[in-house]
Amino acid sequence: MESRLTLIVAGEASADLDGSNLVRAMKALDPHLAFWGIGGRMMEEAGVKILVPSSDMAVVGLTEVFSRWRTILKAYFQLKSILKQVCPDLLILIDYPEFNIPLARQAKRFNVPVLYYISPQVWAWRAGRTKKLACRVDRMAVILPFEEGYFRQKGLTVDYVGHPLLDAIPAGLNKREAMMQLDLEGRSPIIGLLPGSRKEEVIRLLPPMVKAAELLKTRYPRLTCVLPCASTIPAGLIESIVSLSTVSIKIIEGDIYRALSACDFALVKSGTATLETAIMGVPMVIVYHISPISYWVARMAVKVPFVGLVNLVAGEKVVPELIQNDITPENLVRETVDILESSDRRENMIKKLREVRERLREGASEKTAQIALEMMAKG
Repeated sequence: MESRLTLIVAGEASADLDGSNLVRAMKALDPHLAFWGIGGRMMEEAGVKILVPSSDMAVVGLTEVFSRWRTILKAYFQLKSILKQVCPDLLILIDYPEFNIPLARQAKRFNVPVLYYISPQVWAWRAGRTKKLACRVDRMAVILPFEEGYFRQKGLTVDYVGHPLLDAIPAGLNKREAMMQLDLEGRSPIIGLLPGSRKEEVIRLLPPMVKAAELLKTRYPRLTCVLPCASTIPAGLIESIVSLSTVSIKIIEGDIYRALSACDFALVKSGTATLETAIMGVPMVIVYHISPISYWVARMAVKVPFVGLVNLVAGEKVVPELIQNDITPENLVRETVDILESSDRRENMIKKLREVRERLREGASEKTAQIALEMMAKG
């Protein structure tokens, strides 16, 4: 039987897991499918022929694009050529709008159907891109509950499939076992440090996180930290920042859920990791820092009241947010101590995080896979 080809683009580390789970779900429905695209190690293990590693594509903010524009442009023309000459049966785009929305235009030119999975956050800023999506995307699978109504009003064919993070959590995780497995018994409190999946984010955010941990250790002598390291971050970069710290910092390769299971609290860069932390019920502070120019542009364009996905899904400020110059070790310490030592605030936050988890549905990968195969059958 001749295999059908899907071109799939996951341009960032956070999308690699989602892409791999979707590929596996599609193969479960049709083992003869073939996949090419942009992704990381997990997508490659799921059976995707990686044309460009996602680690070469990941950027944050407007100014950071310029340092990798040659790689990004080369990848764009490579995929454009495949759309024209190979004509895949389906193009699946995962977030990464600055690359994927223009690529969707090329797919439309060459009559390749487009499924957008994990939509760009046009409801937050640059809403004008919605018109482009409506013209170029055949179907959209969204993962946040409020997105379905938003895109349907804009004329897109859209399905709320739930959040793929709920499908990625290993069964049977609990704090005691996680502490034993990570050799953290007798340590308290355990603070998670999640500075992001991009090199630029780690450089900006990890140093104040580490300094805050050092200040906290004077108050909590048994304090230790866990740092789940994304596959896109060179281990040497992390080591260069934490090696001289007076705090015990356990670096964990990739196992974010086990690391969070052990945590009493976390300092988390705004993004997907905030939802992962919320799903695990861990109180947190959200931090967000981009270049001054990118931040200035964002302030002019962003139309939502919060930067954290947790707060957006909750519809209220459940978790404190520290942005740009407010990210100081002293501010991180103040928020951490207040939440750890105020039982009412801590318990209320945990309750609200539980409500956020309940608003997210399971089965996103399987539902999206069914949509993808329906689209290929119509092609």
